[in-house]
Amino acid sequence: MIEVKDLEKTFSKGSIATQVLKGVSFAIEAGEYVAIMGTSGTGKSTLMNIIGCLDRPTGGHYNLNGTAVESLDDDALSHLRNHEIGFVFQQFHLLARASALKNVMLPLIYADEYPDDAEERARQVLSSVGLFDRMDHRPNELSGGQQQRVAIARALVTNPSIILADEPTGNLDRKSGLEVLSIFRNLNENGRTIIMVTHDEATAEHANRIIQLKDGRVAGDRKVPVPKDPQEELESLKAGEDGR
Repeated sequence: MIEVKDLEKTFSKGSIATQVLKGVSFAIEAGEYVAIMGTSGTGKSTLMNIIGCLDRPTGGHYNLNGTAVESLDDDALSHLRNHEIGFVFQQFHLLARASALKNVMLPLIYADEYPDDAEERARQVLSSVGLFDRMDHRPNELSGGQQQRVAIARALVTNPSIILADEPTGNLDRKSGLEVLSIFRNLNENGRTIIMVTHDEATAEHANRIIQLKDGRVAGDRKVPVPKDPQEELESLKAGEDGR
């Protein structure tokens, strides 16, 4: 599904050029659950922006479902991004004055053609993340974990082939973070490709594979023999709370 080869990215400011990605290569198959891990400054956010078609590499190649991304013009890049990728960010990026339902409908409003069943699709994905009874609530009426679930529903409403999540648990307490990771696990078990960018090893170990970045290069790429089970961790957390 995804292949990057010798990917480079350089940012220039005046006469100063800073190379952030220095020949990154890997492939991700459809249906994988991959964590891209690294500390701040390793290039993982830059790589995420390129994989998400939000930015272009300055060198190397990126193929998404057989399409050479670096060769696309802005319109074609936008079309590919809107149809293939759903985004989940650390900051939820919800419209403060809009209900959960309206926030989830936004990608459909800006789609090439507004679907007749847009509201029903939004209701279905909100129900799938456990927010059937919160559809009419605005973001300030929801907890952080609920806001992130709205953001996941918004990412799902266009039925993308890939969910790209950037530090999706970074602003959440442990319980809410595990609930989000449980949703990702269920999505992956149902065939969705998940790519999660994180600096946290404990979060990364919920994925089936970890690609480690260091100084703009791939420093490791390993399978996780037994990924962490967020449901087991949630049950353990609840048992601990009940035993206090």
